[in-house]
Amino acid sequence: MESTNRQITTVEALNSAMADAMAFDDNIIVLGEDVADPEEGGVAGVTHGLSTKFGDHRVRSTPISEQAIVGAGIGSAMAGMRPIVEIMMMNFATVAMDMIVNHAAKLRFMSGGQTQVPLTIRMATGAGLSTAGQHADYLEAWFAHTSGLKIVTYSSPAEAYGLLQSCIFDNDPCIFIENFLAYAQKGDAPEKNLRIPLGKANIVRPGKDLTVVCYGPQVGVALAVAEKFSGEGIEIEVVDLRTISPWDKETVLASVKKTGRLIINHEAVRAFGVGAEIAAVVQEELWGQLISPVRRVGAPSCPVPYSRPLELAFMSSEQDLEREVRKTLE
Repeated sequence: MESTNRQITTVEALNSAMADAMAFDDNIIVLGEDVADPEEGGVAGVTHGLSTKFGDHRVRSTPISEQAIVGAGIGSAMAGMRPIVEIMMMNFATVAMDMIVNHAAKLRFMSGGQTQVPLTIRMATGAGLSTAGQHADYLEAWFAHTSGLKIVTYSSPAEAYGLLQSCIFDNDPCIFIENFLAYAQKGDAPEKNLRIPLGKANIVRPGKDLTVVCYGPQVGVALAVAEKFSGEGIEIEVVDLRTISPWDKETVLASVKKTGRLIINHEAVRAFGVGAEIAAVVQEELWGQLISPVRRVGAPSCPVPYSRPLELAFMSSEQDLEREVRKTLE
């Protein structure tokens, strides 16, 4: 992806993606708790400045009701708008699951294709800030299990910009996952209005000995581990899914066919996670060509702990991935 030499944070990238889209299309609106400037542009300031620039009629702070926020987004999408709704934290999306799963995801199917829901639902999450069990879960597997939704996340500010732009202009409902710890991450600023296609993974580091499939902040973890093993003469190919659902099976299968080994690494709980689906498909498609069993790295099956030492133990780390790499290479 082409970029400028200017460095920006993820918050700046997300803000720019929405601002540039809103300047291009007057039908794009933003809804959510505290998203307008009198409330400082949301809990992390991602929408700061948008209501001042585009007006309160296009950037509206809402009551504390996730069901109503998503419902208003669905209704406005059906009426011809392209709403971006913010759910402050991913766990709070559980309050709006009826709207997301039974309405946003299914109205195209239940209307025989006559109704589109071009809705983008932004939600942030991630362990590491001692926000405990009701604020830090990665729940992407829930949404990926629902037909009709596209699930998207990013690994850098430039990726955040390009993927969010694509979600906004997609005609299907998109779940766009952000990470609290990664909000301050800096990287190259992207080319203005350049969109990253949904459903297409990115090989961020080529390799020949082992494939690591990951997404979100775990891409940085995988790159650090790959750099370490490179010093030992082992070349790890790192594949950033970008779009979790529908995931890019062709790119993943081609990579694993080349390396013969696969590890899937995600922050979410390991059990019943996205990694399990990818592992199953790879073993079905490439059985007999694999040099070793497919392995997964993820969090243990428990709520995110509040205690800092326990939280660090809960979070998958570079050491966890390194351990699985060595097992796979044995």
